[in-house]
Amino acid sequence: MSEHYDCIVLGIGGFGSGTIYHLAKHGLNVLGLEQFSFAHQRGSSHGETRIIRKAYFEHPNYVPLLESAYRQWEELELETGKKLVEFCGLMLSGPEEGEAISGAKLSAEKYNVAIEEVSPRDARKRFVGFEFPDDYSIVYEPAAGFLRVEECVKAHVECAISTGATVRFAECVRSWESNGRTVTVTTDSQTYRADSLIITAGAWTSQLLEQLSIDLTVLKKPVFWFETIGDDYSLTQGTPGFYFEVPDGSFYGFPAIDGQTVKVGKHSGGIKIENPTTRDSDVTPEEIQSVENFVTHSLPQLKTPFVRHSVCMYTMTDDGHFIIDQHPEFSNVVIGAGFSGHGFKFTNVLGDAMCNLVLDGKTDYPIDFLSLDRF
Repeated sequence: MSEHYDCIVLGIGGFGSGTIYHLAKHGLNVLGLEQFSFAHQRGSSHGETRIIRKAYFEHPNYVPLLESAYRQWEELELETGKKLVEFCGLMLSGPEEGEAISGAKLSAEKYNVAIEEVSPRDARKRFVGFEFPDDYSIVYEPAAGFLRVEECVKAHVECAISTGATVRFAECVRSWESNGRTVTVTTDSQTYRADSLIITAGAWTSQLLEQLSIDLTVLKKPVFWFETIGDDYSLTQGTPGFYFEVPDGSFYGFPAIDGQTVKVGKHSGGIKIENPTTRDSDVTPEEIQSVENFVTHSLPQLKTPFVRHSVCMYTMTDDGHFIIDQHPEFSNVVIGAGFSGHGFKFTNVLGDAMCNLVLDGKTDYPIDFLSLDRF
């Protein structure tokens, strides 16, 4: 019989890595199971960068969680000696009444987050290389920036292992069961037992929770890198991250970290994926055209066509908010799912929250708005 663990975590991407980190820090004997390789490119936690921000336009309830997340990213940098966060600022552009501008202002006002309103005329001078319609609003958040996504996953996992966690890669989970006191997890090679289970399986969550029928939609999300003409977008020149809400959708991007290319993606829309394991890594002409049209109009100092691309996945809930909760039937099973394309910055704090749920059945983090009950 295999070793009995205190907790097993299914899926060691962004959220799984943050979760095993906190479980190990709490002294638990924890096993992490990942079907692919370490910091792989098959899921939702790759592609070099993720935006981190506090003036959260999706909902003000995320801001208290972000306060904790910011502190924990700083602590992880100190613990590992790695540069994981770059505070280059974030510039939002869109209609005054649009989700991004109105939502950011609401969160900033409610939680006293520092933001600056910039006119289109001043923005063209301040954010060189960008174009803005005269009737758009621009908001700048100086304390925002980006996370180096693969390095964050690696830091969490390496720290967890050094603290005593066991992680097995290239081992696919076939099934799990619980009697409310213990769980049994069967993989393609062996069976494991534990007191508790945390499911952070990203796009594969629905396959592991078929009995709950949680409505999760997996979307294909390509991102593209475009070559710069000059150095207008360089990180070293002070270029911020950016998010534009335009008639064709919502687009985001980052400064040129390498001084040569800018990463740009479309946050809205997306092609539905039926099987995440066999998802296509190619991009369609429509996916390319939409992003290149945005680049041509808003970032004219970038060259088209793109020089490379990557594909990740969004696992969407019906309302675009996360699910962090205990399984409705088994209190020793916790679910972290449906991060809807804006979750990575929370992988540390919500990993801690899920750790609390398996240890104590509750958490002090304000996550009631992320419960399964809302569905």
